[in-house]
Amino acid sequence: MSGMTPFSTLLVANRGEIALRVMRTARRLGYRTVAVYSEADADAAHVMAADRAACIGGPLPAQSYLDIEAIIDSARRTGADAIHPGYGFLAENAGFAEACRAAGLVFVGPSPEAILAMGDKAGAKRLMEEAGVPCIPGYQGEDQSAGRLAEEAGKIGFPLMIKAAAGGGGRGMRLCERQEDFASLLRAARSEALNAFGDDTVILERAVAEPRHVEIQVFADRHGHVVHLGERDCSVQRRHQKLIEEAPSPAVDPALRARMGEAAVAAARAIGYEGAGTLEFLLDPDGRFWFMEMNTRLQVEHPVTEAITGLDLVEWQLRVAAGEALPLAQDEIAFAGHAIEVRLCAEDARHGFMPQSGTMRGWRPAEGIRTDHALRPGGAIPPYYDSMIAKLVAHGATREEARRRLLLALEEMTALGVVTNQEFLGRCLAHPVFAAGEATTAFIGRNEAALTARNSEAQARATALAAWFIHRAGAANHGAAATLAPALPVALSFTLDGEPVAARVAQLSPHDFAVVIDGDDHRLAAVGSDGEGVRFVLDGVMESAAFAQDGATVDFRYRGAVWSARDLTRAPAARVGAAGGDGKVRAAMSGRVVAVEVAAGTAVTPGQPLVTLEAMKMEHVHAADIAGLVAAVTVAPGDQVAAGQVLIEIAPDSAGG
Repeated sequence: MSGMTPFSTLLVANRGEIALRVMRTARRLGYRTVAVYSEADADAAHVMAADRAACIGGPLPAQSYLDIEAIIDSARRTGADAIHPGYGFLAENAGFAEACRAAGLVFVGPSPEAILAMGDKAGAKRLMEEAGVPCIPGYQGEDQSAGRLAEEAGKIGFPLMIKAAAGGGGRGMRLCERQEDFASLLRAARSEALNAFGDDTVILERAVAEPRHVEIQVFADRHGHVVHLGERDCSVQRRHQKLIEEAPSPAVDPALRARMGEAAVAAARAIGYEGAGTLEFLLDPDGRFWFMEMNTRLQVEHPVTEAITGLDLVEWQLRVAAGEALPLAQDEIAFAGHAIEVRLCAEDARHGFMPQSGTMRGWRPAEGIRTDHALRPGGAIPPYYDSMIAKLVAHGATREEARRRLLLALEEMTALGVVTNQEFLGRCLAHPVFAAGEATTAFIGRNEAALTARNSEAQARATALAAWFIHRAGAANHGAAATLAPALPVALSFTLDGEPVAARVAQLSPHDFAVVIDGDDHRLAAVGSDGEGVRFVLDGVMESAAFAQDGATVDFRYRGAVWSARDLTRAPAARVGAAGGDGKVRAAMSGRVVAVEVAAGTAVTPGQPLVTLEAMKMEHVHAADIAGLVAAVTVAPGDQVAAGQVLIEIAPDSAGG
């Protein structure tokens, strides 16, 4: 098809920063914008930013954004004549693209046929092999019996990857290093794939030892033009989820870039592709690369490509969807400088990267860099969606300049009230391996302890600062006369990130304080405060911190890390044994029950899997904490549960539980 397909009103079938990003370019190009929203998102930023908005319901907010019929109906009701699927699951859903076509709507993306061809990993590998694109040896056959898969795994050898054929984003993917683990990992991958994609078909691939994950951005129009926009290095990952991306890759020189670009363009031509797409490759230290998959959509990490090319990739998507030719030919595309992006996620890196939800009481992005987000002070971080809540992107003339700028931005950004991976990202950027441009997909696994540890000096200073915050709040709450000095020391009891602390604070003058913690003396002088940030001198060094208070809790950002202090000075003593080890298995986060492995009367042992929850698009297994018999099961698959809710009750084993 070579005709034009003009449109005037664009519905964005996604939420949050993704929807805002697309709308920003659409409005600049003169398009009216339409948002869709679940009932949980009625006052969300993307809803308020759109010209029109339509509710797509329902009791399961995350599923609302996948309701094709509701989205098509919303386009009809709001007068939209085009749909942008964002960069989530719908962007790679051939059925959704076909539904848009049937409804006479312009779909901003490739054809249903192209999505179908590349959405099935097994079929995609066969197509790529025919097109001469290097592929990793493996098995992508139709016989999905456990016996046949085990047989093929033995032929491939270990370690190998088990991958959901219908999916992406690391879901339904497991690394199997030993043959004896294959059966259990296969079951886990299939279960996750079925829950995520409605299809438990898997493929097997030889695992490449410590590769880099390098992807090539391609664009194609309906006039036969195909170009690539260089590569992105996405090697810094956790559980196959990308956390840091950069362009260009430190491991790719111009000659390798040309070879990989040619392979990516050949792949797009092989399927008659149209729009934005990404070819993902594994790259070994010898410069050999293998095709993994093609994402038939715009990627989360596209801003780093925009930074080094000076192009707006959403604008290119909209122009191609309207029938225009690509704005530039391959030899007209130039690259300048280096860009790095980090994904800010609502998760606790120091406690197994557990997803977090709640209220973002304090939020202020750093100045001088690009931050894509949909956050606001007082806004909710719900448990229903992906844990990524913002992206920070820095561009510099060199990689080192971009790294420094991004590291400084992470230190200056304020995100309080919900635990994020802010400090973890800063530690990744500061690590010598990353700084040298040598990080592979093994980077986080090899260095996780160092990347999640607290700095002892920073912790000591943060503890003193927390004591001052607690004292300051207590004085304000109880009407203490700040003008009386010197005053008697005040004994404080509080927790800092859950750890108990005892301190004494004496006010020496209206602005000077002595803080004693575990025999260590600190002097703090308050310089000024605007209610959200404070300037102070601590032990002779003038610094600043941002803070947000909610009752007895004070969250504060200091030296690139976020700390949470809770005043227990006047609180009643905690009941002994109220936490873990009591046989009550509680939900570690809000989420949906995916599987219940036991019934009342089942004998269990410590560590035995009992319940699997899905939260923020990831599965989390909850295990028994004691030995005994299951006394009660209070949930069933499909239930929505709140953090702390009791899921299973175990009667202790009298012999040793």
